[in-house]
Amino acid sequence: MSKRPHEDGARDTSGRLSSDKDRPAGGASGTPGAVPGGRSVSGASATPGSTPGSAPGSGPTLVPDAPFDPELADDLGAEFELRGDVMEAELEAARAEAADLRDRVTRAQAEFDNFRKRTTRERDDERKRATERLVSELLPAIDNLERAVEHTTAGGDLKHLLAGVQAVHTQVVGILAKEGVGVIDPFGSPFDPTTHQAVSQQEDLEVPEGTVVAVFQKGYEMGGRIVRPAMVVVSTGGPRREE
Repeated sequence: MSKRPHEDGARDTSGRLSSDKDRPAGGASGTPGAVPGGRSVSGASATPGSTPGSAPGSGPTLVPDAPFDPELADDLGAEFELRGDVMEAELEAARAEAADLRDRVTRAQAEFDNFRKRTTRERDDERKRATERLVSELLPAIDNLERAVEHTTAGGDLKHLLAGVQAVHTQVVGILAKEGVGVIDPFGSPFDPTTHQAVSQQEDLEVPEGTVVAVFQKGYEMGGRIVRPAMVVVSTGGPRREE
């Protein structure tokens, strides 16, 4: 018995028989518009123009395995960087930078504290050395004063005592001058309220008004600063001083 044509294959629209080996893999007919390399989601035959989410029976939904589109990053701009892996990497980098800065600040603070303590210690040592030097220079003057007292106690005359005291005074003033101390002795000069302290006034018609006519106590200055102002008597009643 002869076989019918449809038992060996199906006829195409042109009347030509097509065998099973000529059919597309998977049994799906070759339909124009199918995406090569795509994967079928619904399992139905591919229909031209079918889109994802179409109603059942209207055709398959194909999702092409296309590579990442680089234009997407340009379109999204800054939003493209809001990916979890990028944000996590940036967060870790920020934490590492913060830890490094905190460590640097801690070390800098420790170094500053050490510098401050070292500077204070050196300043104290320098002050002690300066005081020690001054005391060592004043010791000879003290020895001379003790000799003058012993000389007077032993029956020495006042003339030699006066000479000894004057010598000690000159010695002490010289030592203070070496340390930058100056004597303020304003006798006969105009009264200066910044360096003089007026304790009284005395009428004197022969000198211009406001002249220092007596010095009760000399003053001293050091390094441009007044250590002690001079205590003076100021004249009144005289002619006005010319500017």
